[in-house]
Amino acid sequence: MVTRLSLLDAAWELGPQVVADRRYLHQHPELAFQEENTARFVADRLRELGIETRTGIAKTGVLGLLRGGQPGKTVLLRADMDALPIDELNDVPYKSLNPGVMHACGHDAHTAMLLGVARLLGERRDEIRGTVKFAFQPAEESQGGAQPMIEAGAMDDPRVDAAFGVHIAQDRPVGTVALGSGPMLAAPDGFTATIRGVGGHAARPHHCVDPIVVAAQCIVALQTLVSREVNPLRQAVITVGSLHAGTVRNIIPEEAVMQATVRTFDEGLRRRLAERIPALIGGIAAAMRAEADVRYDFGYPALVNDPAMTDLVREVVRETLGPDKLIEAEPGMVGEDMAYFLRAAPGCFFFIGSRNPERGLVYGHHHPRFDIDDEGRCRSASPPSPARPCAT
Repeated sequence: MVTRLSLLDAAWELGPQVVADRRYLHQHPELAFQEENTARFVADRLRELGIETRTGIAKTGVLGLLRGGQPGKTVLLRADMDALPIDELNDVPYKSLNPGVMHACGHDAHTAMLLGVARLLGERRDEIRGTVKFAFQPAEESQGGAQPMIEAGAMDDPRVDAAFGVHIAQDRPVGTVALGSGPMLAAPDGFTATIRGVGGHAARPHHCVDPIVVAAQCIVALQTLVSREVNPLRQAVITVGSLHAGTVRNIIPEEAVMQATVRTFDEGLRRRLAERIPALIGGIAAAMRAEADVRYDFGYPALVNDPAMTDLVREVVRETLGPDKLIEAEPGMVGEDMAYFLRAAPGCFFFIGSRNPERGLVYGHHHPRFDIDDEGRCRSASPPSPARPCAT
C-alpha cells in the first residue's frame, strides 16, 4: 500500500539518480523555447517508465500522463525547464557546457525532481486512485510557457482537478519547505515610456525641451502613485530600472526612454495602475512642453495558492519532514507563470530551501555563482539509515 512515509523511503533510494539527472541538466542548459535536448531527455525518461508522453507542446513542452489503477481525480505536477543567458562562474564538475547559458535559478533541479516523482508514482500506478499529469514547461524566465501549454490542452482530457509546483529557494535553509495561502507572488507587469523633447546645445536649455528633466520628474512622481493613490494596506511596487538618453554632456537629446516594472497582487489595483501610469507620465510631459508615448505590458497574473490545497501540503510536510522544517512564507514581489496553472485549477506552489553556508552555497537566483545543495535530502528528514542512503 502506498503511504507518504513509504514514498519517502523510496525517494531516499532514488536520491542519487535525481542528483545525477540534475547535474546532467545543469551541464546542458537551454534558453526559453530552445529546450530541445532537455525535452528529449525528459520524454525518453517518461517513455522508459511506460508513461504516456506528448511532446512539442508550446514548442518544447512535454506532458506525461500516468493513469492510476483505480478511478479518481486528476492532479497536475509542474516543473519548468529553461535556463538563463548567464556565463557560469562556478568551478564544479557539472559546470555549464553551453557558453553564455546557465541554470542559475534551479529549473534543472525542478525537472530532475519531477522525473524522480514520475518514477516513484509510475512504479506504483496500480495503487493510484486517479490520474497524474507531469507538465514539463518551457520558457518560465521569458515569454512564459504555462499559458501556451494550457491553450494546447494540458489541463484537459482528463480535466485537471488540482495543480502543484515547486521552486528551489536559495534564501531558505536547506531541508526546509516554505509556503503560504492566498496571493503569494505578484503580477510582474511593466512599461516603456519614450519622452520626446527638443534637442539642442546644453548651454542654451531655454531653446530646448529637455527630455531628461521630464523623465526625472516622472520618475519621482511615479512613487506618489504608490504612496498617495494606493491603499496602504495593499502592496505595490513601481521601479524604474532603466533610463537611456543622450550621448555626450553638452547636448540636450531629442528623447529619453525609461523602462520600469510594476508589481501588484490585487487585480483591481493592477488595472488601476495600468491607467494611472500613462496618464501621469503624459500629463507631466505635456505640462513641460514634451510628448510621451507609454507602452504598457501585462505580464503573468498574481500567483494565488488555494487554502485547502496549501493545507494539504502543510500536512504532508509536517508528517514527512517534521513541523520544524515548515516555514510560513510571506508574499513576495517576484513573478511566476505557474500562476496560470493555479488560475485553471486550485493548487499550491511552494518552496524548498537549498541554501547551505557550510558549503558556500549562498549565491542568490540569477547570479553567475548560483548553485544549490542538491544532496540536501540528507538534512531534510531524520538522519540517513541503511534504508535511506545519502548520495556522495
